[in-house]
Amino acid sequence: MLNEVTATRYVTPLREGGSLPGIVEADDLGTYVMKFTGAGQGRKTLVAEIICGELGRSLGLRVPELVTMQLDPVIGLGEPDQEVQELLKASGGLNLGMDYLPGALGFDPLAYEVSPAEAGRVVWFDALINNVDRSWRNPNMLVWHGDLYLIDHGATMIWHHNWPTAQASAAKPYNASDHALAEFSPDIASAAAALAPLVTEELLREITAAVPDEWLVDEPGFDTTDELRRAYIAPLLARAATIHERIVMDAPAKTRPSQAPGWLAARLRPAERPEGQDGGR
Repeated sequence: MLNEVTATRYVTPLREGGSLPGIVEADDLGTYVMKFTGAGQGRKTLVAEIICGELGRSLGLRVPELVTMQLDPVIGLGEPDQEVQELLKASGGLNLGMDYLPGALGFDPLAYEVSPAEAGRVVWFDALINNVDRSWRNPNMLVWHGDLYLIDHGATMIWHHNWPTAQASAAKPYNASDHALAEFSPDIASAAAALAPLVTEELLREITAAVPDEWLVDEPGFDTTDELRRAYIAPLLARAATIHERIVMDAPAKTRPSQAPGWLAARLRPAERPEGQDGGR
């Protein structure tokens, strides 16, 4: 189960996130990136964050620690930004928190080298969960203390948005041509050999048990939350065994934007940094 904390102060929004996540402080003295149940993407995004984030961690990939966070909507009353205030007011109760990594930089392939072994593990994992949101356009990776961290797994397991087609959807191949790590010669075969045996029904039962019941109730077609948890397990278990055979890796796109100015700012003395660049996240 995930640790549960209570938000004590809303610090600032992260406007680069489509769901308007925010940095918050909690009663365990930690600082987290909070993702809200009241955001437009809905609770399934948070379900995906937990299942895929905890699965990645269980496979030895670096994912910031996840917690569930209680939010008193009264925190939003003092927010001057109307959009933020409405989001906080709509998200009272249990939300999701991700450990904030201070000073982390967005992944840039021009500034950070990834080994074929690590690239292969990340690509295989993304194929397993059908992550459509780790492309060069939006890598959803951070570099912190020299290590690569995976974040933002809300756009995964696309099949859970239409359960009647889940089996067929989960059987589809995974196109990794535009994956953020495609250019690093990912060793997918070795990754599959190492990671696929770790994806067991027992592990997936433990992971899905961490999803709060209140995010699973009233799902059309399911009588109980346990039945819905089993529905999450089945496609992941089946996909783990053979997805490496169905990963498409065509020539990656040649025109890719770089975030290099952010990396440059991290290497400059404060007086030399361009206005607005603090080297942080």
